[in-house]
Amino acid sequence: MIKLDYFKNDDAGKLLLRFTIGFLMMFHGIAKITFEGSMSFIFAQFSEVGLPTFLGYGVFLGEIIAPLMIIAGFYSRLGGLLIVGNMFVAIVLVHMGELVSLGEHGGYAIEVQAFYLLGGLCVALLGSGRFALKSD
Repeated sequence: MIKLDYFKNDDAGKLLLRFTIGFLMMFHGIAKITFEGSMSFIFAQFSEVGLPTFLGYGVFLGEIIAPLMIIAGFYSRLGGLLIVGNMFVAIVLVHMGELVSLGEHGGYAIEVQAFYLLGGLCVALLGSGRFALKSD
């Protein structure tokens, strides 16, 4: 029988989760900054539902600031909740028609959005662990 206790390290698992969610989400935020038209699209989504377009700048909070918070382990729980909120808004504004759909290759149509929403929730529930600037 293989002993798996050697691999049991909750703090390392939390660090890996934080790095995975944080770094991958940050690419989305960087894309918003670098690709022309990204922010115009976001502003249009807010405008279509009658919300002020300046709320679109919240995407930087959820896709740049929050990932940095969880990567560094600085108020990771709050960073996780910011990502959850960011993804909830993205799903409501852009992906509602895909909630019960399959994607082009047979996976869940919004699996990426679900991954970030649930990953952010996991960070919020688990906290940063021991390897953090400000362990919670």
